[in-house]
Amino acid sequence: MTIARQPRQVDLINDNIRASRVLLIHEGKQTEMSTRDAQQIANDSNQDLVLVQANAEPPVAKIMDWGKAKFEAQKKQKEQRKNQKIVQVKEVRMSPVIDSGDFETRKKAAIKFLGQGNKVKLNLRFRGRMITHQDIGRQVLDRMATELNDIAKVEQRAKMDGRQMFLVLAPRDAK
Repeated sequence: MTIARQPRQVDLINDNIRASRVLLIHEGKQTEMSTRDAQQIANDSNQDLVLVQANAEPPVAKIMDWGKAKFEAQKKQKEQRKNQKIVQVKEVRMSPVIDSGDFETRKKAAIKFLGQGNKVKLNLRFRGRMITHQDIGRQVLDRMATELNDIAKVEQRAKMDGRQMFLVLAPRDAK
């Protein structure tokens, strides 16, 4: 039984460069030369010859400290991942015949979710013969949207989906 190995992606540096000639960018100058000569210049300065544009004709190479450049790129990528905010869609379920106390409870939950920077999907479920009074359900959703108007904007208007009506609110930008 043999296990198929996936080929490892090889960084195009030093001896891994297969082109015979490269356009070398070094000390602000661009010079076309053989890869062997460019490699010798890189070795003399104790740095690496790195292919930065492999598809160009001739390929473009630069002399730099590859380990340091790779570390800086990884550090920058990690910082970007740390700073990104993942927006989730939180759901608040209601009924067309919701009482005022329950309405306020659902409103507080929606305010909490919006305060955390998440979107809120107001989901109104129709049961039995309630489906014939969709206008009442739309009024409940519109009432919630108007009461939350100062902290949220309507991203998607009230829409029917089977026996459910839903409306999506997104937090307003803090200014």
